[in-house]
Amino acid sequence: MEVGGQTLAERGAALLRAAGTGPVLVVTGAAQVSLHGVRIVPNPQWRTGMGSSLRAGLAALPAGPAAVVIALVDQPLIGPAVIRRLIAAFRDGAEVAVASYRGQPRNPVLIARTHWAAAASAAEGDSGARAFLRSHPELVTAVECGDIGRPDDLDTPADLIRISGLIGAESSVPNQG
Repeated sequence: MEVGGQTLAERGAALLRAAGTGPVLVVTGAAQVSLHGVRIVPNPQWRTGMGSSLRAGLAALPAGPAAVVIALVDQPLIGPAVIRRLIAAFRDGAEVAVASYRGQPRNPVLIARTHWAAAASAAEGDSGARAFLRSHPELVTAVECGDIGRPDDLDTPADLIRISGLIGAESSVPNQG
């Protein structure tokens, strides 16, 4: 599926690279994906939901990174500035940073390496990191991002039309900075 002239996977990988993260891993399931400069992580259990994708992605990460940013490709209105705010919160001491929009926690999420095993073991079904986050509220730092991004999910044909229109409107606005 394409939005703004890019597949959702291309857009998601570009988002993470533009925010300065790396390495970038893309967990795949039903569809074959090939992206330059990205490590593809197949999830043969993709039918079981996001939990298995989170576990596959965490298991595939190399030893170096101190934290991981988990972003979903079906939220194309989230930009690099959101990821950079999560990274800044981590650098300021947050162990788990969750992007919030008008006070509501959503995605993306940053999790420090010390919590990867707990996040992976809590990941079941279609909840991804949600169970881990809810069971450890003392770790979570909410990072308000409503002024720089939108967490709109792209789940239906109507969402595709609406979000494509918003992306088209964004690209037609002259750069103010």
